[in-house]
Amino acid sequence: MPFDKFAAFRTVQDAAEVAVMLLAEGKPLGHVWRFAVLQLLDDYTSVLQHQGVEAAEQMWAGGPSSTGDARVDAALAALAEHLARRDGWAVPRWARDPAREAMPWWFVTELRGLHPRALVESPSSFRRRGVFITSDALERV
Repeated sequence: MPFDKFAAFRTVQDAAEVAVMLLAEGKPLGHVWRFAVLQLLDDYTSVLQHQGVEAAEQMWAGGPSSTGDARVDAALAALAEHLARRDGWAVPRWARDPAREAMPWWFVTELRGLHPRALVESPSSFRRRGVFITSDALERV
């Protein structure tokens, strides 16, 4: 049964499935970032706050299937590593796969004037995978 793109993400695989749908619909990468990657971050944060670290870590336990876009696959791996290091859980094996790298590099912001800032400000887990974000890209309200 396909994932309901309006339901909360329970796993990273749910986010990958939504990313596949968005890409198939021809949505731009910025749309995929907002509605797959950042939505996953929001749902992870909710689980972390309400159910604790162990439950939040379980969202990342099974590696997601490929979305068909190396940039999105790299972003999901980078987010997994970033959150694991920040919140004190083990980086999943799938997220350490060197094949999960954005080629060509992905500057999440389309504003070219912010690309130099993204090069400097990207967390190392993103930078190593060729995904470049500004320091406020993961800030949530």
